[in-house]
This record gives sequence, structure tokens and C-alpha cells, in this order.
Amino acid sequence: MINLLGFIRPKILMSNSFDREKVLEVMFDPITSTIIAELEDGEKNSSYLAEKSSLSEEDINERLSYLVAHGFIVEKSIDEKKIYSADKNKLTKVIENDDNFGAAIEGLEKLDSFLN
Repeated sequence: MINLLGFIRPKILMSNSFDREKVLEVMFDPITSTIIAELEDGEKNSSYLAEKSSLSEEDINERLSYLVAHGFIVEKSIDEKKIYSADKNKLTKVIENDDNFGAAIEGLEKLDSFLN
């Protein structure tokens, strides 16, 4: 991580190929999903996330590592502190492209039309 004149360069570990099932598994893990929910309001540092989830900062890093490696969560360091933020568009796309999600939406639309 290079910090020159106040500019911060985020870690670039992102890979375009990922296991969709693994991403969904990590995202919908009950503990990890609460961490991701915290990131919906904007970036948070690892100590804040650790305090909110009653985990260590190392546990936070481990739980988010797969999502960071594939660009769903952005990790950067400022003064040796890890800061996380969610790529909401990328997270939404992986959920919307899930066949189960599409089937659930289709089922809800049919139920809605039946009830109306």
C-alpha cells in the first residue's frame, strides 16, 4: 500500500474468475452477512466491524478475504488500519444472476398476480 501526498491506493487482489457458490455461501453466512450489512452505509474500519460483531479484526479479515480477493469487498489501509467497503453493484449482480433468486422472484410475481 502506497500513501503519497495523501493519496491512497487500494489493494488490488481482484480476480475476475470466482466460484459463485462460494461467494453466495460467504455472503449469506449469518455472521458475515451482518458485517456486509454494516458496509452498506459506507466504508468502515476493521476495529469498528470487530466491535460490532464481537469478533477479532483477524476474524473479520478472514471472513471477508474471499470477497476481497474477488472485488466484492474493497480493502484499503490507512495508517496501518484496514478499511472495508462494499461494491454494492457487484454484490447485487451476483445475487440477481443466481438461478434460485430469479426463480424466487418469478414465484413471488405469480403469487402477487394471483392475489390481485
